Amino acid sequence: MAATKTIPQLIVNSPYVVPKSYWLYHAEARSFTLETGRRPAGYVIATPGAGSFDDPGIFVPLPLVNQIRPRVKAWHGADYPGASGVTQALLKHWHDPEQRDRNRRLFFCQLEAIETLIWLTESPAAERQGIEISSDGGQFTRLCAKMATGAGKTIAMAMLIAWQALNKATYPQDKRFSKNFFVLAPGLTVKNRLQVLQPAGDGNFYDEFNLVPAGLIDRLRQAKVLIRNWHWLMPEDPDAGPRVMKKGPESEEAFTKRVLEDMASAQNLVVINDEAHHAWRAPSKSTIRGVRKEEIEEATRWVEGLDRIHKTRGIQTCFDFSATPFAPTGKASGEETLFGWIVSDFGLNDAIESGLVKTPRVVVRDDGQLTKEYKSRLYHIYMDPEVKDDLNRRAQEHEPLPDLINDAYYLLGKDWLETMVKWKAAGLNVPPVMITVANRTETAARVEYAFTHKRIHIDELTDPDRILHIDSKVLEKAEAREEVPQREDSGPEDGNGSEDAEPPRKKMSKKDQAESLRQKVDTVGQLGKPGGIVQNVISVGMLSEGWDAKTVTHILGLRAFSSQLLCEQVVGRGLRRTSYEVDEPSGLFKPEYVNIFGVPFRFLPHEGGVETVPTPPEPPIPVFADPNKKEYELSWPNVIRIDHEYRPKLELDLAKVEPLELDALKTPTLAELAPVVEGRPDVTRLTEINLRELARKFRTQKIVFEVASDVYDQIRPTWKGNKEYLLGQVILLVERFIRSERISISPPLFNQEELRRRIIITLNMTKVVQHIWHHIHLENTLAVVPQFDHEHPIRSTGDMRPWGTRRPHEITKLSHINLCVFDSTWEASEAFELDRNKNVLAWAKNDHLGFEIAYVYQGIVKKYRPDFLVRLKDGSTLILEVKGQDSQESKAKRGFLAEWVNAVNAHGGFGRWAWAVSHHPKDVAGILQSHSRGSTGTA
Repeated sequence: MAATKTIPQLIVNSPYVVPKSYWLYHAEARSFTLETGRRPAGYVIATPGAGSFDDPGIFVPLPLVNQIRPRVKAWHGADYPGASGVTQALLKHWHDPEQRDRNRRLFFCQLEAIETLIWLTESPAAERQGIEISSDGGQFTRLCAKMATGAGKTIAMAMLIAWQALNKATYPQDKRFSKNFFVLAPGLTVKNRLQVLQPAGDGNFYDEFNLVPAGLIDRLRQAKVLIRNWHWLMPEDPDAGPRVMKKGPESEEAFTKRVLEDMASAQNLVVINDEAHHAWRAPSKSTIRGVRKEEIEEATRWVEGLDRIHKTRGIQTCFDFSATPFAPTGKASGEETLFGWIVSDFGLNDAIESGLVKTPRVVVRDDGQLTKEYKSRLYHIYMDPEVKDDLNRRAQEHEPLPDLINDAYYLLGKDWLETMVKWKAAGLNVPPVMITVANRTETAARVEYAFTHKRIHIDELTDPDRILHIDSKVLEKAEAREEVPQREDSGPEDGNGSEDAEPPRKKMSKKDQAESLRQKVDTVGQLGKPGGIVQNVISVGMLSEGWDAKTVTHILGLRAFSSQLLCEQVVGRGLRRTSYEVDEPSGLFKPEYVNIFGVPFRFLPHEGGVETVPTPPEPPIPVFADPNKKEYELSWPNVIRIDHEYRPKLELDLAKVEPLELDALKTPTLAELAPVVEGRPDVTRLTEINLRELARKFRTQKIVFEVASDVYDQIRPTWKGNKEYLLGQVILLVERFIRSERISISPPLFNQEELRRRIIITLNMTKVVQHIWHHIHLENTLAVVPQFDHEHPIRSTGDMRPWGTRRPHEITKLSHINLCVFDSTWEASEAFELDRNKNVLAWAKNDHLGFEIAYVYQGIVKKYRPDFLVRLKDGSTLILEVKGQDSQESKAKRGFLAEWVNAVNAHGGFGRWAWAVSHHPKDVAGILQSHSRGSTGTA
């Protein structure tokens, strides 16, 4: 792309695939070019002595990450050689977009982070040769995934727990894995957010994002997850006991039992540090220039506590997650160094260019006086000669702010006001939020006074009940608490967005005041919660971590920004998106903007504004189960699996068995045996010695027995006859299948030579087991028995969590869900027919409902979501699938759909069910008419 003076659009990459381009700034020409390829891993520091406002800084690469990236990519391309069967199943499940709703797809950065951590654990040793990861100086291993704010760190943590726990449950003797997880957070707000990592908890991410294949969910529940504030690692006060008998220093064992409680007997722990930049080993000297004593205390106690647990129980690995994993060096204020154990990196630049966060816009020019660096004075307001000295004195709150600050508030405020008007017109009941980051308490007090006494002439921003002044010290005390008191006065709960001020309350204790502040900060932008009406936030220093308000549209910095890290941390608090819907046909996210004055981005890309700053996009349209349309509520049995009762003598007609296709080029462990040429194994140069070693271990008869044993385990629980007779039958059927031509291996070389054929079958054992088991039960089932989720045996449209959309949609008449959101014009036509057809009582599109049916294809267990549920006037329920071009996999889905319907109908407790497939928009009326006469299934 030709050079350009300004960036027209920062979002140039899809969030779901590896970035393909990035913006590069050329200081000498003061222009940008869009470079092809991926941005190298690294960070930028200021050029010493640079005075130019557009100094690009000095790029410091991350050699370890840049060394690991291509190896992980090649490992992925070769289908994960060396990974366990469980790990392979997880990775394929995570990469399959059909396994989750459109708005629940996993981002590339999440997949890359977890693949990197898995690669470091499970790939063959030869693959990792030359990879040397720095230690933090302690006795246990630390690995850090650097992920920008808004990139989905918590989901990556859930994937990490699932990977470790499922492998440990399957291979209990493997010390690389653990089922015990100790998760540490910087404060109570983050700790509460991390409860989604509890496998059995309500709203857990494993269910929410379908992170675990259906057949492995029960094993996940063996995991133990303990989530703590880092404050638990503080040593116990030896003088806290009775005066007559003081306690002695807390022993390592007593410390471990106190901190881990019910998990105190666990060994080989996995530690997960969230916001891990708080956990660094402080140098021996008691102070570090530019770092508060409280920060040193936190870092020291955090790491020292882990050291004590490692001594008593052993830490298998400590996984760090942070957007800014820097530790101060003490050399100069604002100078930091990255953790040396960072193994993957998806920084703020990558997140901005992939649209994962809002697009920052800063003021580059205005029509007033410029600074000596030819920059707008609004660019770094604090450093302006008329401002800096004024903000650095102990002024009283009533003293007026400098004119430049008032002007900045007026300009940002006018833009904020325009945004609020648009939000209200769109029906959004929460206001956009402006945040101010001040340098000291006195400045924050002056800002609040200026608003409440209307010295800043934007009346809508001056309402005291909508201004939130954050006392950082009070908030820190609240974040350190462990128990959250239940407050009856937590704000309106009717969801109507009441604008009334909160009623007078009794005088609260300091602890309750701190908790009240924390709850208000934590719920900014959430309708009906204590912070739901807040629109003007004033803070000293940083806003609390875990603050994930999505309604921030404007930021004003009134402090020194001595490093780009600080810029990133401050602005990161306001970058969370409101919508994650892809703009068709570009495949990119639509930009959402946050408008910034006073935070001097030098090295981060941003869209520049000259005369005005842009208003944010209109908010998404809410999609919800309408309580006024409850008469159209649909329910369905929550089937987790279907058990089969088999005929006494098993049969298998090989002519009816669908061929199983195995690809040698995608078979994992081949990379251990073959030289890698241009990132993939050269299968033409496999050594006979290695082949013979593997083939000697897995002769055909051993393969037969291994497969038969697994198939036997699948059938045995519902087999009513003699178990030994069952095993004998299964062995005969499996042997016939493996020796038949129903297994097709490519390239042909592997089909022609028995030695190589055995290798590929051995390394694809799970696929073979699932494939033959499916066909055995398909041909030999006498009855099907549905098994229901014990905790939630019945689901309904009323269980759907509200969500938002900007995709095409239409208001519904006969659906409990207020809108039908369309993925195609075909769906729109079908929805129109369902809403007016005389045979329909109620219907719902299966979008965010959670109605899923498990199926097996090519030996892999998957899930799919039929398109519509329809209640017909005869009382029956029709599952309607919309399908254009047919495929073998679609036919496999229909087989399992038919089985699901038969099992539910045989149960008899859920009325009559039927299924159908629409192959054309015009055939729906006929399908509805047909099934109103009692048909159970049509393809």
